[in-house]
Amino acid sequence: MNFDFSDDQKMLRDQAHKFLSEKCTTKTVRKVFTSGDGYDKDLWKQIADMGWLGTAIPEEFGGLGLGYLELCVIAEELGRALAPVPFSSTVYLFAEAILAAGTDEQKKKYLPKIASGELIGTFARAEGAGAVTPKSIRTTFKGGKLSGKKIAVVDGMDADFAVVLARSSDDAGERGTALAIVDLKGSGVKRKAEDSIDPSRKHAAIEFDGASAEALGKAGEGWSIAANVLNRAAIMTAFEQVGGSDSCLAMAKDYAMQRYAFGRLIASYQAIKHKLADMYVNTELARSNAYYGAWALSTNARELPLAAAAARVSATQAFDYASKENIQTHGGIGFTWEADCHFYYKRSRELGLSLGPQRTWKEKLVSELEASNA
Repeated sequence: MNFDFSDDQKMLRDQAHKFLSEKCTTKTVRKVFTSGDGYDKDLWKQIADMGWLGTAIPEEFGGLGLGYLELCVIAEELGRALAPVPFSSTVYLFAEAILAAGTDEQKKKYLPKIASGELIGTFARAEGAGAVTPKSIRTTFKGGKLSGKKIAVVDGMDADFAVVLARSSDDAGERGTALAIVDLKGSGVKRKAEDSIDPSRKHAAIEFDGASAEALGKAGEGWSIAANVLNRAAIMTAFEQVGGSDSCLAMAKDYAMQRYAFGRLIASYQAIKHKLADMYVNTELARSNAYYGAWALSTNARELPLAAAAARVSATQAFDYASKENIQTHGGIGFTWEADCHFYYKRSRELGLSLGPQRTWKEKLVSELEASNA
């Protein structure tokens, strides 16, 4: 079984790397941090013009119709560049939810606008501290009306539409949940910006007061659809995290090769060598799991939930470790605003929580392994 990418996919990766190296530097990220804009609108438009937003969207709905492997290689380069755009919330979550459960009418309505960059979407799940469970859902969706409050909605201040996980019946279990699509600029919707550790990925608290919404998928299947969307998003996010981890390793190595302490390059010290080696090993382990996830995603294999959990856990740990050790390798300057290290640390923390806490994914990994060995 070959888990490597094809020559065409590697060429796409090289093109994406070249484009982002020119159009998305740390100066771009710094500008978004200081401006408070939430994302870089010019970069978003250029990415849309490149066709990346429609990579996995079928041609009949305005996309390129390439596939998930191509989307994964683009995701890795977006993560490497820390692209300050609402790509993941729009493509990995909103678009995937429409593709997974939308009617033909809904796909025709939303997907072409996603592919062209006209529409920014997001997925609203959380309502309180801790993991999201069927019992934690209090937002209601009945009679085409949505009421309740969601918190920590990624890119929620800039999104035009959201898929919302809500309760459609008195059943407190999974069968009592449903998904709804809501226009965030419509009546009955209020948004409030929330503080985020990563200002280039703005979060919002969103209140719904009888807001008009349309059902996505069948009533009672909201939880299962959401779980499938999260599995797929976890794999694509893992590629972003691998890209970010790779950048941290490169930054740390380059600095160690030019910084002198006590008359020697710090790269010659064993402690620094071991630190860089650990960063490399963690990143390559995460890459292996991400590649396995890409295979499961592109083939819709039955191992998808297991592959998603493995990719999510290993990539989150790799990026978290690499971003912290990159700061440590840079020493005192690594903690300053003037250095770029903190951008990667902040993104690593944001991505590590964007799809739910690590504890939840570790438990999922254990349960999937137990099921596969039963």
